[in-house]
This record gives sequence, structure tokens and C-alpha cells, in this order.
Amino acid sequence: MRLNVGNYVIGIDIGGTNLRLAVADDRGSILARWSSLTTGHRGAEAIVDLICSGINHVLEQAGLPKSALKAVGAGVPGVTNVDAGLVIATSYLLGWRDVPLRELLEARLGVPAVVDNDVNVAAFGEGRMGAARDTRDFVFLAIGTGIGAGIILDGKLFRGMNWSAGEVGYMLVPGVSEEPVERGKPGPIESLIGGEGIREQWQLEWEEGKTSLPREASATQIFDGAGKGDTLAQKMLDRCARILGYTIYNLSVVFNCPLVVLGGSVAMHEGLCVATRQFMERWGGRFEVEIRRSELGTDAQLAGAICLALDSAK
Repeated sequence: MRLNVGNYVIGIDIGGTNLRLAVADDRGSILARWSSLTTGHRGAEAIVDLICSGINHVLEQAGLPKSALKAVGAGVPGVTNVDAGLVIATSYLLGWRDVPLRELLEARLGVPAVVDNDVNVAAFGEGRMGAARDTRDFVFLAIGTGIGAGIILDGKLFRGMNWSAGEVGYMLVPGVSEEPVERGKPGPIESLIGGEGIREQWQLEWEEGKTSLPREASATQIFDGAGKGDTLAQKMLDRCARILGYTIYNLSVVFNCPLVVLGGSVAMHEGLCVATRQFMERWGGRFEVEIRRSELGTDAQLAGAICLALDSAK
């Protein structure tokens, strides 16, 4: 079903340090983009001000009147009550608690708004426009600074009773700490294979003369180093692949999904994908799960937000 000609939507990706948005037509084709740092804009009202400024910019860039805008969709890095449009809690970078973001957006823009967790939104995008558009059951596993999963069952997002389904960073698998985790702190998996966790583990093991890489190397730099024969970097890559393999195995056993899509700067690294597939080959006779890299990459959240907005406009 298509909207009437002349109707457009906005997709919004709210990050801890960056804000991105795009205007799209009724087919989901992006016509104009805008982005901004959120430095100095931590409060919800300030972020909404920034969003409104960005929307004015992209509408002008696309040559569209404000009346052409019919709905907006937004992804937020935190637990979100979709029914109420309430952001229950975000990452420490924003620090929001119980923010009525949908209400704030609709009051300022005068159109329907949909708000959801950013990884859920990215999963929705991959299911509609990306690597999972040929399946109705899959898990989108994002690893960047942290870790999160968007779970799609029978073509629909599964969010859990408290809106926090997919917090796989707190899963327990062999090789991770079993110490209780304080609320708001990284989970045992996240502390080892999230981007920040990998960096911290690297610094603990780094010794001059043991590696050609700097002590401040990022996760992707470490994986690149493994591909070039760096022994310490290879050790780190193998550990990450093993823990990621356990995580994917457990998700697949529980949800019986044929596909896991990897997104985020860490999970999409080719070296980690290859090493994880190799680690999981030992269980090939028990079950079959395909591992694909995201097709949308950093646009997954925007694409998903646009799709949510299109559904709302319909």
C-alpha cells in the first residue's frame, strides 16, 4: 500500500554523540540527510530542538513544505516503552530517564511519531530493506561500543515484557565473569567483546615488544592487526570469536532462527565474522544458522526509523 503522492516521512537516529536524520518518500527512498554532534545537547528538550532544526534543513534541502511531512520515526540508545512512547533509560552518554519523547516530538511537529530502541529499529530496517528481507525470523546482533540484539519473530519485533528483550550483553557464556553486575554497568559479554570492552582487555594484556600495535588501539585496529599476523591481536580476535559464537549459538537454540545478522563497527569486521563462522562449524550437525553481515551498515537505524514512520503514516 502506497501513501498519496506528496507525503513524506522523517527517520531519526539519536546516538550518544551524534544525531542523524533523513527525509524519505513513500517508497522509503531518502531524498536528503542531515547530521549533527549532540555535544552540549544532553537534555531531551535540547535534543528535540536539534531534531526540529534538522528537519527544517532537510525539508528545505529536498524542496518540500512542512505540510508534506506525515510522520516521524526515531531510534534511541536505551530501553523504550513503545506503546507509551516513553524512553525509560538511555546510555550514560545521554542519561535520560522516563522521557516522553513521542509526546515531545508530536507536540513540536504536529504529526504522528514512533519511538523505539535503536537496535530494534536497525533490526526492523534490515528486515524490510537489508540482509534479512528474505526471512521472517532472525536476530540482528549489533556490536559497537556496546552490544544489543533486535529479535524479529514471524516478521514482528519481540521486545519482552519490560521492553528489554535483546540485552544480550548480560548473557552468561563460558569464559565471562559470573560476578553480579550493578545496574547501568556493562554486562559480562559486553565487557569482553563490546568495542570499549575489547579496548580495555587489550590494554590489560598489552606489553611493549609483544605486539606492533599501540596500547590505545581500537577493536577494529586490533582485528586488522590479527589479519596481518600480529600474535597478541590474533589471541584477542580468537577470544572474541569464541564468545560471539557462544552468544549466537544460544540465541539460535532459544529462538530457532535460521539467520543472525551482524551489525555495528565491531561485529561487521570481516576478520571477526570469518573467525566466528569457523568456531561455530563444530556445531554444524546440531543446528544450522546462517551468519550475514548487515547490508545497510550505519544506515540500518535510519532505514528502520523510516519504515516505522511509513507504517505510522499508513
